[in-house]
Amino acid sequence: MISFSQAQEIIYNALKAPWLKTEYIPLQEAQGRTLAEEVTSEVDLPPFDNSAMDGFAVKFNPGIRSWTIKGEIPAGHYTDFIADPISTVSIMTGSRLPEGFDTVIPIEDVFVREDNVILNTNAMFTKGMNVSKKGQDLMKGQTALGKGTFLKSPQIAALAACGRGKVKVYEKLKIGVLATGDELTEIDQAPSGDKIRASNLYSILSAVREINMIPVNCGIARDSKEEIKSAVSSALEKCDILITTGGVSAGKFDYVKEVFTDIGIKTLFHRVNIKPGKPVLFGLMEGEGHTKPVFGLPGNPVSSLVTFYLFVKTNIMKCFGLSEQPPLRAVLKKSITKSDSKRHFVRGLVSRDELGVISAVPVGQQSSGNLVQMSMSNCLIVIEEERLNPQEGEEVECIMI
Repeated sequence: MISFSQAQEIIYNALKAPWLKTEYIPLQEAQGRTLAEEVTSEVDLPPFDNSAMDGFAVKFNPGIRSWTIKGEIPAGHYTDFIADPISTVSIMTGSRLPEGFDTVIPIEDVFVREDNVILNTNAMFTKGMNVSKKGQDLMKGQTALGKGTFLKSPQIAALAACGRGKVKVYEKLKIGVLATGDELTEIDQAPSGDKIRASNLYSILSAVREINMIPVNCGIARDSKEEIKSAVSSALEKCDILITTGGVSAGKFDYVKEVFTDIGIKTLFHRVNIKPGKPVLFGLMEGEGHTKPVFGLPGNPVSSLVTFYLFVKTNIMKCFGLSEQPPLRAVLKKSITKSDSKRHFVRGLVSRDELGVISAVPVGQQSSGNLVQMSMSNCLIVIEEERLNPQEGEEVECIMI
C-alpha cells in the first residue's frame, strides 16, 4: 500500500507522457480546449500607435491649453496630418495616431468652441497619456500563448489578434466507464431483493463531462472473469482511458485486478492509504504506438466518486492545463473522529459568514454508500495521515467538489 502523495505522483508521471493526440480545429470551436502548440505573433500588437479613448490628439506642450481642430480620424479611416503644437485632430478609440501626435486628451476634459478645443480649468494632461504604443502588448515574434494553455475567451481573443483561424489543440479524451458487480441493475429497472441501481456508473460518466472530456458508457459486467475480461477488452478498443468501478477489493469475486493482469495491463499501484477509496488501482495498457491508462475505482458509490475527484479529475486537469480551485483553509465547526494513520477525505459543507470567516462541517455519518449525503456536500475535508481526532475550532484543508 502506498501513500496518497505517491499515488498522485505515479498517475501524473504516467499521464504527462506524450501520448495525447492533437488536432487542428477552427478558432470559433476552440473555447474549452487546450493548446498543443506555442503561438507567436506575426505582427506587433497593437500594429501602430493608437488612441486608447475618444478625445483629441495633440503634440504635447505643457504651456499650451487650446488648439485648433485640423480634422477627424474615425477608427479604420486613417488620415495623415502634420503635427504642430497648436493643432489637434479629433480621434476615436483605436484610431491610428498620425506621426508627431503623442498625447490624447479625453473628450470630457475639454470644451469645443467652433474650431477650437480648450482644456478645462482643472484638467491635467501629461505626455503620452491615453496612447497605446505600437507593440506594447506583444512584439512581432514574441510568444502570445504557450503550449498547454487552456483556452477561454481572453485567450481566444489573443489568438484572433495573432491571425490564427485554426489552432492545434489536444484531442478530448474518450473516457470509458465500466461498472462491475452481480448486484447492479440499470437505473430504469426497479431493484429487488439484494440488487441496487448502478448509480456510480452514471455519477462517473457525469463527472467526465464536467472536465470537458468525452464519456463512453461501457455498461455493466457481472462478477465473472470471462465477462469482465470481454467487457474490459471491448472498452479499451473504444476509449483512451478506462475507468472501472467495483471488483478491486480482496473479496472472493473481486476479479478486476486479476483480469487486468491477464490481458496485459501493468498495475502501477493497488491500494492507497486513504479513506474512503483504499482499494483504488491504477495501471497502464501498453501496445504498439499507444498507452492507455486504466483506473480501477472501488464499487461503493461514494468511494468511487471521491477517488475519481482525487485521482482521475485532478491529474487529467493538470495535463490539459486546467486549473482547479485551490484548497481552502477553514475552521472546523464539529470535531471529527479519526484514530488511524490513513489520510481521510470527509464529505463536508463549507460556508462563509458575514465577517468572511470560512468554516467547514462534516455531513452525515460518512458511509461510503450514502449518495444523498454526498449530494449535500460541497467539499472534502482533508485529515492528514499523522493527524488524529481534529477538534472543533481547529483549521483544516478543504478540497471543493
